[in-house]
Amino acid sequence: MKYRNLGRTGLQVSEIGMGCEGFVDQPYERVKEFVDLMEEGGVNCLDLYTPNPQVRSNLGRALKGRREKFILQAHLCTIWKNGQYQRTRDFKEVQEGFIDQLSRLGTDHVEIGMIHYVDSLKDWEEVKNGAVMKYALDLKRKGVIGCIGMSSHNPEAALAAVNSGLVEVLMFSVNPCYDLLPANEDVEALFDEKNYEKPLVNMDPERQKLYEVCQRKGVGITVMKAFGGGDLLSEELSPAGKELTAFQCIHYALTRPGVASIMVGARTEENLKKSIAYEEASEEEKDYAAAFAALPKISWQGHCMYCGHCAPCPKGIDVASVTKFLNLAVAQGEIPETVREHYALLSQKAGECVACGACEKRCPFGVPVVENMKKAREIFGV
Repeated sequence: MKYRNLGRTGLQVSEIGMGCEGFVDQPYERVKEFVDLMEEGGVNCLDLYTPNPQVRSNLGRALKGRREKFILQAHLCTIWKNGQYQRTRDFKEVQEGFIDQLSRLGTDHVEIGMIHYVDSLKDWEEVKNGAVMKYALDLKRKGVIGCIGMSSHNPEAALAAVNSGLVEVLMFSVNPCYDLLPANEDVEALFDEKNYEKPLVNMDPERQKLYEVCQRKGVGITVMKAFGGGDLLSEELSPAGKELTAFQCIHYALTRPGVASIMVGARTEENLKKSIAYEEASEEEKDYAAAFAALPKISWQGHCMYCGHCAPCPKGIDVASVTKFLNLAVAQGEIPETVREHYALLSQKAGECVACGACEKRCPFGVPVVENMKKAREIFGV
């Protein structure tokens, strides 16, 4: 298992994380089997959006004696009411729900306190200026939560939260179909077939900006819905009109700026084993470029996907990294200090490009690589 820094939090999370869907309606023995498999496979990051009391209690039992081996992404504002999950902003309910969570998990702290499901600017403003954020900040001061996170499906709301400086971790829906859709406060728009009826071209600029700002500000992204709820793995259900593999979806998400861990929604042990196997997969198995270029309803023409097909460069330039740093600088309108330092560490710089065009011939998306290298040389000065 490979591990990544979760932004500026100081936490190191496994590239493959675990959602809690597979724990729902399962006996303790099955939950323990999942946790055993996670430990064996090196999966150390676990999302806990569900307030289901049985799930929380079973997981607490399964974590006993090995709690320190896992990073818990526990949610505020998610409660169990009338026998079902509900999102709430009522402070009393938020507090009671979180205390219940800690008790059932058998712990006095969680590494990430995730403010649950903020999909509108109005909701974000109310959270930011209200009792929920005050409570989260108080929990952080007391060491009950290590850092403050937020989950969202809307890049507009997510970007506002990231820019506020209050949020250190963002849980966001990342996959090659959702990334093409513009911001929307209605999460159902991501699943609405009508939004995919016309051909979609290139990543939505606000989503791209979100990922790049997260990278620049050190806000770590944990990914939900990397498989689109499983739809992307089915030719019949996929909005792209063709099925993708789990490895391709994981690799796509992991190559977005700011992304640290993919919370796979494994409902069976085999599902989880398959996702863990990503770490041992060949480059050919993980490669999404050729598959994306052939999708009938979607096009990334002219847009760098950081897929690495441009390599090898005869001058040894890491074209994908140079392009990523270029995009980060362009999006900000200046060169952030961290981007400058990372660019400086590259062994070969954009200025060494001889404009041979070999990279452009190999690019599945028709990216003007030579022109990008010229821009990078102008911006970075070397």
